[in-house]
Amino acid sequence: MHPIPTLRRALLAAAVLAATCTVAPLALAQPAAWPVSGKPVRIVVPFPAGSGSDATARVIAKLMTDELGGAPVIVDNKPGAGTFIGAQEVARSPADGHTLLYTIVITHTQNPHLYAKLPYDPVRDFTPLAQMVKSATVLIAPPDAPFRNIGELVAYAKANPGKLNYASFSQGSTSHLNGELLQMRTGTKMTHVPYKGTADASRALVAGEVQLYFDGTATAVQLIKAGKAIGLGTATPARVPVLPDMPTIAEQGVKGLDIVGWQGIFGPGNMDPAVAKKIGDLLAKIARSPEMLNLIETQGNEPSGASGPAFAAIVKNDSERWGEVIKAANIKLD
Repeated sequence: MHPIPTLRRALLAAAVLAATCTVAPLALAQPAAWPVSGKPVRIVVPFPAGSGSDATARVIAKLMTDELGGAPVIVDNKPGAGTFIGAQEVARSPADGHTLLYTIVITHTQNPHLYAKLPYDPVRDFTPLAQMVKSATVLIAPPDAPFRNIGELVAYAKANPGKLNYASFSQGSTSHLNGELLQMRTGTKMTHVPYKGTADASRALVAGEVQLYFDGTATAVQLIKAGKAIGLGTATPARVPVLPDMPTIAEQGVKGLDIVGWQGIFGPGNMDPAVAKKIGDLLAKIARSPEMLNLIETQGNEPSGASGPAFAAIVKNDSERWGEVIKAANIKLD
């Protein structure tokens, strides 16, 4: 046997082996599995059990379990401190897609402007996955209020500065900020009365303790249908389907009260993009499932399903807009 052909064959074999060793790891590289078999997905809800957000999160958890072939998805309530407790819990969790946050607009777009220090970074510590629900606020008043629309309200408020009280379900909440925005846009002066939750704020309006309240759609519709309140207008870009005959506040001549509320799901920061997309796509599908659509319609809200970059853009835009309102109203909560 001649040595040169043998050497060539050896070198060729070595080259093939080297190429195989170089390419194989790349070919075998796969995105992280989700969900991991036997490991539950935990949806942290920063509100008490029995709240509206909690009820919606539990339906989402059930639908996720169904879509994932029975993989366990559980709801873990971590209420308190303006959603701080639940948000911080998720921000500090492993970014493997097994701990998610189901929250409302306040956590990422209002709190960062209301507090000088937060126990989480709203951008760095979270991965926006999907906006599930779009929610409206409706300005309501007692049935015996001396006004029936926004124009009459503004005229009354200007003639009686400081005499109108408006409720909110908490300091710095969307209901509070919309009240501040209404005053800024109309040059009126009213008195803010914060309550601990939507139930207390609604009760105060019905009892006559306050004369105005930017209420969530579901409870506003209930009060209006029961004859316990009248609707003056919606703080939305367009009329809400559940109240098609009620004009928006903008239609009645007051611009700017059109920042739509929402409920959405976030993961911890720095999630594997492939896992984040898989979860976002799943949630977008669930947001428009018949069961979710029925629930959302019952609540008087609208479905969304905006996921990934689209949801991230919504969060960024709303944060900038609420930041302007909070700065102009000089609201600080710490």
